[in-house]
Amino acid sequence: MRKLDKHIEIVSSSALGLSSMSPRSRRAALTILSRRYSHVGVTLVNTLSDLERLVARKPDLVFLGMKFLPANPFLGLQDPDRIWVSEYLDRFGIPNTGSGSLAHRLELNKPLAKQRVLRAGLATSPFIVIRKNESFYNEQITLTYPLFVKPTDRGGGLGVNGQSLVHSFEELHAKVDSITATLRTDSLVEEYLPGREFSVAVLADTYSEQLSVMPIELCAPTSSNGESVLSQEVKTSNTEEIRDVTDVVLRKKIVALASKAYRALGARDYGRIDIRLDSNGTPHFLEANLIPSLISGYGSFPKACVMHMDMGYEAMILHIVDLALLRETNVIAAQATAGEPTLFPSGTVPEPI
Repeated sequence: MRKLDKHIEIVSSSALGLSSMSPRSRRAALTILSRRYSHVGVTLVNTLSDLERLVARKPDLVFLGMKFLPANPFLGLQDPDRIWVSEYLDRFGIPNTGSGSLAHRLELNKPLAKQRVLRAGLATSPFIVIRKNESFYNEQITLTYPLFVKPTDRGGGLGVNGQSLVHSFEELHAKVDSITATLRTDSLVEEYLPGREFSVAVLADTYSEQLSVMPIELCAPTSSNGESVLSQEVKTSNTEEIRDVTDVVLRKKIVALASKAYRALGARDYGRIDIRLDSNGTPHFLEANLIPSLISGYGSFPKACVMHMDMGYEAMILHIVDLALLRETNVIAAQATAGEPTLFPSGTVPEPI
C-alpha cells in the first residue's frame, strides 16, 4: 500500500517527570505510523530550543506525548512558569493529537479539575489542599477520616502507596511530609471513597460529535493490612485485575459521569477519567489523564479499547492520529468557507443590518 505523504513527529521528553510517553510507547507508535505515513520521526523535547527546532521542521502533525516544559530548565517541575506544548504548536499552526493546553492545565492541577467538575454539578469527594512546607494542625482538618492523600500534580500513581490511605492526623502528617520531601509538591487530601474503582476510556468518533465511553473496573491486589490501593507499584507492574462493568444501571451512571467530566474539562480526541464509588454506591470523579499510557497490553486505555470496541493497538494509534488530522482539515475548510464572498441571486440586494 502506498504511504500517505505526511510528516509526523512523535514528541515526548527524556527529562524526568515531563514525558507522558515511555520509550517503549514511542517505539511502538513509530513502527505503526511508519507503515502508513511517508516520514515519521521521534523528537525528544527537553528545552525550549528543542521545541523551536521541532517547529522549524514544520511537521504536518505532532503525536503529543508530553504536556509542558518548565520555562526555566534549572527549576524543572518546581518552575511555576510552564510552556504548554500544545499551545506552542497551535501558535505556529502545527496540528497535534489529544487535548489542548487548557484541558492539560486542569488535568495537571487535580484540585482545579475537581473544582471544575463540581461547578458542572458532578460528584467528587470533599477535599482540601495542604501546601508543601505549610504547617497545619489537627483542628484545621474538617474532613472525615479515613482520608486519601496524593500529590496535586503528578500522574501514573506517583506518590501513591500503602501510606496514602490515612486513619489519623499522625498518619496524615507523615504522608504529607513524605510528598513534600520526595516530590516537593502540594498534597491533595480527600475523604476516602471505599467503593469499587473504575477507569473509563473516552475516545471520540472520527466523523461525529459522539464519544465512545468505555468503563472497566480496576481491582488492585489486597495488601497485608487488607486494603486495596492502586499505587504506583501496582500500575507499573501491571498487576491490577480488570473486569467489565456488567451491572446495567451502574454502568449507565459511570458512563454519564465520565462523559460529563470529560466535557467539563474541555478534553478532546481521547483520554481517561477515573471514578470511584462511595459507601452508597454513587460514582464520584477522582481525576483525569488526557495523555494516558498507550502501550499494548498495558494501562487501562488500550485494554478498554480492546474489551469494548475490539480495537487493537495499531487501530487505536491510527484512530488518534486520524482525529487530529481530520480536525485540521475541518479547520482549513471552515477558514476557506469564511473567506468566500456571499453570492446573491441576480437583481437582489440584501437589506442593510
